[in-house]
Amino acid sequence: MTTLIDGKKIRDRLLSEITADIAGLSFTPVFCDVLVGDDPVSAQYVRMKAKTASSVGIHAHFASFPDAITTEKLIAEIQQLNAYPDMCGLIVQLPLSQHIDTQAVLDAIDPSIDVDCLSTETSNAFYQGQEVLAYPTALACLAVLDSLQLDLTNKHFVVLGQGKLVGKPVSHLLHARGYNVSVIDIKTPDALELLKSADIIISAIGEPGYIKGTMIKNGVIIVDAGTSEETNTVVGDVDRASVEGIAAILSSVPGGVGPVTVAMLLRNVLLAAGQKNKGITQHE
Repeated sequence: MTTLIDGKKIRDRLLSEITADIAGLSFTPVFCDVLVGDDPVSAQYVRMKAKTASSVGIHAHFASFPDAITTEKLIAEIQQLNAYPDMCGLIVQLPLSQHIDTQAVLDAIDPSIDVDCLSTETSNAFYQGQEVLAYPTALACLAVLDSLQLDLTNKHFVVLGQGKLVGKPVSHLLHARGYNVSVIDIKTPDALELLKSADIIISAIGEPGYIKGTMIKNGVIIVDAGTSEETNTVVGDVDRASVEGIAAILSSVPGGVGPVTVAMLLRNVLLAAGQKNKGITQHE
């Protein structure tokens, strides 16, 4: 019998802690998710994050721009938002249209409030160990594992994928904890052998149902952080039916890492607010 991890329960616990900490600040932090264009899925996701932010005591500021906006104009808008009173979290809903220089826009975000960790400066600080902020989905993967309250010291971790948002940063965080980590990417020659040897698998490749029961050993723990769309449904990297009864514990898609990611995003807002709060109290 495979135990399924309930990401919503982990999220709710984290949000409760964030709410208490937000209440202890000397000001109300502001979070802004910039939306460009009118994609209904993106708009719905922005509304969901804003609603969750409001539920923990963070003020959600809306900034919406037409799809035809230029890179230069969007950067100018980002720079104005950087200076918005009590701004403690600024992100841009991706993807942006092809005519926009996405990285230039992300690099315009003030690193101290770059709660998605996507600007070049914030990302470099993360990998150099200077970070205050870190990648929310990578943090969510670790939060899911931490919720198990197991000793993972001598376990063999295998991370599938080395993408910018999940695979690469989660590998970095695991290495920083001193864990034994192997990485599988498109260049890995012995991928299936590595996968079969894993005690813990974190997958973030975005290939629906890639991990089958025949590819894993009995008792493995799997954190599925891969997402793909199939017939208007979000699915993960794990073929859940075939790993049932083989994997000991599974964080599946949907309902696993996803809900926790939003909580970790808002935890980053809290951390940015805490840094700002220090500055306020030091000058009082």
